[in-house]
Amino acid sequence: MTNLSTLQADYPLQNLNTFGIAARARQFLQVESPVQLRAVFDDPALRATPRLILGGGSNVVLSDQVDALVLQMCLKGRRIVDNNDQRVLVEAAAGENWHEFVLWTLQHGLAGLENLSLIPGTVGAAPIQNIGAYGLEMQDVFDSLTAFDFMTGEMVQLDKAACRFAYRDSIFKHDYKDRMVILAVRFALPKPWQARLAYADVERYLSQRGASDPSPAEISDAIIAIRQAKLPDPAKTGNAGSFFKNPVVSGAKRDSLLEVYPTLVSHVQGTGDYKLAAGWLIDQCGWKGKHLGRAGVYEKQALVLVNRGGASGADVRALASAVQADVLAKFGVVLEVEPVFV
Repeated sequence: MTNLSTLQADYPLQNLNTFGIAARARQFLQVESPVQLRAVFDDPALRATPRLILGGGSNVVLSDQVDALVLQMCLKGRRIVDNNDQRVLVEAAAGENWHEFVLWTLQHGLAGLENLSLIPGTVGAAPIQNIGAYGLEMQDVFDSLTAFDFMTGEMVQLDKAACRFAYRDSIFKHDYKDRMVILAVRFALPKPWQARLAYADVERYLSQRGASDPSPAEISDAIIAIRQAKLPDPAKTGNAGSFFKNPVVSGAKRDSLLEVYPTLVSHVQGTGDYKLAAGWLIDQCGWKGKHLGRAGVYEKQALVLVNRGGASGADVRALASAVQADVLAKFGVVLEVEPVFV
């Protein structure tokens, strides 16, 4: 039982979720070694208990009482695995802070993750959500990962195909949800490096500072500044970042909306479909800066829902549902939630 000596009951989770919801876990274990996961697997009662895998708590909306064994992933470690003419292979443990890992790669002269700067959460959570921003998705640089399988009690290696990545999605949200516990992730950073500057905000920021041929570090600095200007700091205002996925619609649907709303923000996809800006849709429904009970829509970015003080998981769910209903009624477009409701 030594490996489970830190197991705690009725554990407070308010400081472990970025929304700041005052939830409590039925049981809680801080995981600092895969040995602890094996010990949970070997305990019949614990193995039968529902599980919630928790990283930085930045992509979950908790209910007040989480009737589960919460496993907070705290494994640490970063290293360069291989370096050749085609790519640099780097690895980070699941409990590493994502943004700090991105900065670590830049400090070591490694480019490729800079567009994903300042995304909250941990390295282990990145594949689950297939995080993305400013023209880059995690799957674009993903190589493989190591996970613990609660079905077999063994550690396994999964490549990109096995993870079934999609837009803000992966197999870890479906077949492997709370079954596979990610332990470490490896990224293949390509050589030669090419800057990704497709977003107007980034180009504008760099142009204003005379950076015509920006370095990876300069791109990272630009994205950090842009995100800080748009998004609230979870340490000051509880939130889970972008709350809704940007919906993808057919070309015909986009054209019909454009006839009615000439300022519609949309981006063509490789399939010929169009990705719409969810924040723009929400803003047009008048939600920016408004609140419903103790949860609200951020005044600087309608894509972000915030905790106005003392919000519960039910408060956030009610607000999200109201926003979705208004967008559907006005535009005939379904908004999908990014965070997981627990």
